[in-house]
Amino acid sequence: MNQDYIQPNEWSIIEEGFDPKRVKSSESLFSIGNGAMGQRANFEENYSGKTFQGSYIAGVYYPDKTRVGWWKNGYPEYFAKVLNAPNWIGIDIKINDETLDLHTCKEVSNFRRELNMKEGWLARSFEAVLQNNIKISVQIKRFLSLELDEIGAIHYQIKPISGDATITFTPYLDASITNEDSNWADQFWDVLKIDQNKKQSFIVAKTMKTNFHTCTFMQSKVFVDGAEVLMDATNTTSEKKASSSYQQNIRKNQIFAIQKFGGYIVDRNHPKDALIEAAKEVLDKAVSFGFDSLLEMQKQSWAKIWEMADITIAGDVKAQQGIRFNIFQLNQTYLGTDASLNIGPKGFTGEKYGGSTYWDTEAYCIPFYMATKDQSVARKLLEYRYNHLEKAIENAQKLGFKNGAALYPMVTMNGEECHNEWEITFEEIHRNGAIAFAIFNYHRYTNDYSYIPEKGLEVLIGIARFWHQRATFSSDKNKFVILGVTGPNEYENNVNNNFYTNYIAKWCINYALENIKIVKNDHISDFIRIKEKTAISDAELAAWKNVADLMYFPYSEKHQVYLQQDGFLDKELITVAALDKSQRPINQKWSWDRILRSPYIKQADTLQGFYFFEDDFSKEELARHFDFYEPFTVHESSLSPCVHSIQASKLNRMEQAYTFYLRTSRLDLDDYNHEVEEGLHITSMAGTWMSIVEGFGGMRIKNNMLSFEPKIPKQWNSYSFKVNFRNTIVKINVQQNGTHFTVDGNEEVTILVNEKLVKVTPNNLVTV
Repeated sequence: MNQDYIQPNEWSIIEEGFDPKRVKSSESLFSIGNGAMGQRANFEENYSGKTFQGSYIAGVYYPDKTRVGWWKNGYPEYFAKVLNAPNWIGIDIKINDETLDLHTCKEVSNFRRELNMKEGWLARSFEAVLQNNIKISVQIKRFLSLELDEIGAIHYQIKPISGDATITFTPYLDASITNEDSNWADQFWDVLKIDQNKKQSFIVAKTMKTNFHTCTFMQSKVFVDGAEVLMDATNTTSEKKASSSYQQNIRKNQIFAIQKFGGYIVDRNHPKDALIEAAKEVLDKAVSFGFDSLLEMQKQSWAKIWEMADITIAGDVKAQQGIRFNIFQLNQTYLGTDASLNIGPKGFTGEKYGGSTYWDTEAYCIPFYMATKDQSVARKLLEYRYNHLEKAIENAQKLGFKNGAALYPMVTMNGEECHNEWEITFEEIHRNGAIAFAIFNYHRYTNDYSYIPEKGLEVLIGIARFWHQRATFSSDKNKFVILGVTGPNEYENNVNNNFYTNYIAKWCINYALENIKIVKNDHISDFIRIKEKTAISDAELAAWKNVADLMYFPYSEKHQVYLQQDGFLDKELITVAALDKSQRPINQKWSWDRILRSPYIKQADTLQGFYFFEDDFSKEELARHFDFYEPFTVHESSLSPCVHSIQASKLNRMEQAYTFYLRTSRLDLDDYNHEVEEGLHITSMAGTWMSIVEGFGGMRIKNNMLSFEPKIPKQWNSYSFKVNFRNTIVKINVQQNGTHFTVDGNEEVTILVNEKLVKVTPNNLVTV
């Protein structure tokens, strides 16, 4: 049974009624972020029930020493932890000396929580009867500023409704935090300094081992019935905490409010010895703007994002809410302002998966950022991998590869591999292919070739060298094989000749060879520099080509399909339809041994190859493979339903495409995989965007042009989206009886619609 307590709403995520069993799930779903920091939707006031406290700073991590039963050569030294950072949102509240705690209140009524995605704020309101029988009404609003991305603001107001009361607000900073998951229960933070003045508090702390220096800070103001009350706070500090208390006698139905400004200053952006000065500067700026002006700026910042990124769906509120939730969370996680950052699978919503960067970025996120932002954002994501090339070469060397072969990590913070499950870290090597594919995808979409001679070709050479060395010549098959791998389908480990891995290996080698030729002919000075640096030779290139030409792909004549891997047909092929629902999700119900012997597919694997390289296969081949593999797919990876939705659209199976779309767009909102309390699936959210734009909209690049084959589910009246294609903004509005195209700006654009050329000129609506 999926959860269904989130109210359908086009622009907001809304929860009504307080249920302690939902607290951790809601903390994930209502998370907020601004690209530089983020936090789970923990309550500001004390909560003694089950909760998962989490505040995170982009790029700050701890190398938690790997914990394994038996050390094997090549194991990563550590598993990088996204660090729970010192908490700045806390406000202890006492009403006549009784602590406000929703877990111990006699009664909680009219509880409502709203994440307003249009304007970028989180609000909560409730009425409560405390143990001392005082009844209060509470309203809270908070946001993390996009404009001043080191600052967040909270407005918290209380109205006593049963009689007069003495109310004490004690805002605090707390550095005694721990991570929800750690291998050895190490202490991650060391507090260096606590500083307070009459208005402001600061905690300077550094991370152990990685030595990131941060300053967590706060300043508060209090109000009675909207008028500011100037009072000196009572300051207290302990070893890891700084707090300031404000107490006031409040009459029945009067409103006592606190505005708290807080956030993080990090030595990634400021000198280590000037963190408190920088924090004072940002606090002064925020306080001079005030809560209301900052909120107004927040609304404008989000309006600008939505202007380009919004997808509208008419006639289906749950579908509309789903896509906006996905687009909103992607923008909360990464805005493309800092080339040293990337898109973590959980963003700022939880700690699972540790590292900040997976192959998800290249395979799923880059298309979203290319089309909804300036192309420089996607280029930054490519440069992130170029900047880690030396580390990728080191990672490969640790495993015995030579001559500049590069293996990009499965999980990373700084380019080093930091994932310690053997079958994923060392076998899931297909991630190398996604990094090469992203370079191809970027050039195909933007027509900006400059990245390849400047940086990309070196990456392609390192990756091609890896595939050349990783392949083994089988004299039995007279072909090159790739042994002992795990494909995207992680429910098959240590298999031979995973179709997707072999296919992308062949493609990477050919793509590297093709670009070496282009750079040699057209960018000779770059070619000379790269040749000198990498020492490539004609003999080496010929050896690569031999591997690509003789790559083996397992195939079943009986089923007329490529096999996921050599042994797939040895399995007992019982479809998902025959699985008892009580056994799902199998990753939570079955032993790993049973999963590995089953035919069940965690995510599109062979079909992932058909998605990336669809021009290499006919529609009939796609249909055959889809019909063969889809019945065995349990979609227990968040990355699976979107690929199936895109392919079902291509095959004109709109009911299936729509079902998969709902599953990908509401994966977290409806908690399909029963794990949302651990955090959201941020990177797969880009797949939701793809299922509309590439799936229903049929957007592709063909003949160096934008191409569409629009379709529409019968459940929708219309849908629309915009794409930034080579600095021209094209808007597509698909209705049941036709599709409208418009173009922003002064340039006309020629596009393909259902294989026919269509010219779209500025200020003119073209209907097909």
